[in-house]
Amino acid sequence: MQDAIIAIDFGTSNSAAAMLDGGRIRRIPIEDGAETLPTAVFFPIRKGGMKIGAAAAEALIDGEEGRYMRALKSVLGTSLVHEERLIGGKRRTVASIVTEFLIELKSRAEAATGHRFTRVLSGRPVHFHTRNPDRDAQAEADLRGCYLAAGFTDVDFLVEPEAAALASHGLADAGLGLIVDIGGGTSDFSVFRSGADGVDILANHGIRLGGTDFDHAVSMAHAMPALGHGGTLKREMGTGLLPVPNAVYSDLATWARIPFLYVPETRRMAQDMAKLATDRTAMKRLVTVLDEELGHELAFAVERGKIAANGGDGGMIGMGFIEPGLKRPVTPETLDAALMSYRADLLDAARETLAMAGVTPDRIGSVVLVGGSSLMGLVSSAATELCPTAALKRSDAFTAVVDGLALGTARLAQPA
Repeated sequence: MQDAIIAIDFGTSNSAAAMLDGGRIRRIPIEDGAETLPTAVFFPIRKGGMKIGAAAAEALIDGEEGRYMRALKSVLGTSLVHEERLIGGKRRTVASIVTEFLIELKSRAEAATGHRFTRVLSGRPVHFHTRNPDRDAQAEADLRGCYLAAGFTDVDFLVEPEAAALASHGLADAGLGLIVDIGGGTSDFSVFRSGADGVDILANHGIRLGGTDFDHAVSMAHAMPALGHGGTLKREMGTGLLPVPNAVYSDLATWARIPFLYVPETRRMAQDMAKLATDRTAMKRLVTVLDEELGHELAFAVERGKIAANGGDGGMIGMGFIEPGLKRPVTPETLDAALMSYRADLLDAARETLAMAGVTPDRIGSVVLVGGSSLMGLVSSAATELCPTAALKRSDAFTAVVDGLALGTARLAQPA
């Protein structure tokens, strides 16, 4: 096997791999001929090894006993990444799980290409954590450690919107452009100048906000009230009512935190609340979700409802797996209301990127939308509001970053 440099976009929701082959981008099929792989894992309880990607989701949907995990990237830089939990019959950390995921990705890429990969150029958000340089540095160190443990000897990083800008040369008009890269966990922006000689990056910026946050907001506004969120509890002693605590619902609506709810303490808390709830039916649904570990099924249902309502007439969050016939509607209006605060955050971050580059919005000729969550209507409308005279262009939502990373490996291949 020949040595080569692999480009890996290890994403919150999806991952991809590519390389340069004869100077051209070669996307590597790392899952049944597909160019992207869901960043998800499943550990069977009884037998068998870790499943990743679509196989992990299929095991969950088929009702196989085990532990499903997604949005692993969101935990990097936090104490949870090195916290041991009993998962799949043995004690594991998120760091060890990410390492296992990367080992499998590396093995599949080598089998598909006939190359041996010891060098990797990995994408990373501009900031894993907003305005927290220590945690941001720790997140990169965590990810670097996972790559090294997976068998890579040389690990380099390139921020994802810059990679997307490299891939967008030829798509964007000559002149100034703005990359708007909205992924599963972060929103990243690059101001670039495109010309005959390629792309020059003028400024990069990013915030910790992405599709998983959109899912969280939709879940809290639409699904969680059916489980008792926003309700009240009777006092064990005395008169009056107490509000239902919010934390368990917030964690249940957060992809990365769902597996950490399945512990005796949380289940007992839900059972105690069910005895005191003024809406006992709703609270018993929460007990069911925790006891039967249905959190990820609920998250998938919310995600489907969000996608159906985005740009359409409306969708439905089907929760029949919790209680027969249970469902909640999502309309374009209620979707917009749930996500309204994020629109301001996106606009503020984009404006800050332009200011860092010393560029006013009217000078931007092209806005290039990248990332799966850029397909949300609030993203395109916010981009149009900020740069009304710019041409709005869509790059390949799920592969633009890995394409740019592959182009970036050419720099690493050059002799020092």
